[in-house]
Amino acid sequence: MCLILVAWRVHPDYPLVVAANRDEFFARPTASAAFWQDAPQVLAGRDLDAGGTWMGVTRSGRFAALTNFRDPAQNRGGAPSRGGLVKDFLCGDEDPQSYLKRVAAHGRACNGYNLLVSDGATLWWSSNMGGAARTLQPGVYGVSNHLLDTPWPKVGAGKTALAQALERLPDDEALFALLQDDGIHPDDELPQTGIPLDWERLLSSAFVKSPNYGTRSSTVLCVGQDGWAGFDEQTWLPGAQRGPRQCYRFSLSAPSFGAESRPR
Repeated sequence: MCLILVAWRVHPDYPLVVAANRDEFFARPTASAAFWQDAPQVLAGRDLDAGGTWMGVTRSGRFAALTNFRDPAQNRGGAPSRGGLVKDFLCGDEDPQSYLKRVAAHGRACNGYNLLVSDGATLWWSSNMGGAARTLQPGVYGVSNHLLDTPWPKVGAGKTALAQALERLPDDEALFALLQDDGIHPDDELPQTGIPLDWERLLSSAFVKSPNYGTRSSTVLCVGQDGWAGFDEQTWLPGAQRGPRQCYRFSLSAPSFGAESRPR
């Protein structure tokens, strides 16, 4: 994922609201969001190369999401898949603090990442690029391919748009609209992450479009105070063409007592 926007305990009816885009090469095989056959409590898309995922939620309200940290000079070939960090949290039962402490050593072997994890009671963020694990207080947060709340243009614009979109819930179309912002930001506002300027321009928008690489999915998660969750994912094809949209509503409870999902 290249943009994750989170409202944590801001809205009175929705303690967790997430709007996120996953950017990836279109050639990388991917499964759309669904409850996993090998872990029925997990609702997420899946990377069919390495088996992990970039964002997901469980019937018990566990949530995790990840972005890559962009620094080509520090990327290592053969490093463990970062998507496994999201998968392992969703499939486990550790509290966020314990999980992040346990995987810190393993995480150092991965290429750079940001990781958000929640058990419904607390929300934590960590990074293996100098961001010590910490619990997040109520507020609106954004992360792209640097550390949490680094003021990249699309992060700042996205946080502002998310705060405004909260006023329209339960209608989530404003959340999807902000994820489709394909505006390129001015050169003097762009970060310098070690990639050519034409790529910095391309990746400066919330919604990335190019022939071979771009936004593959836009996902909105709304966890309600009433114990229900909504998980909607719009997939995108090359040329920014719309693919299938997966929509789930399900009750949050212990996995063994969870109600069946209800695709819309």
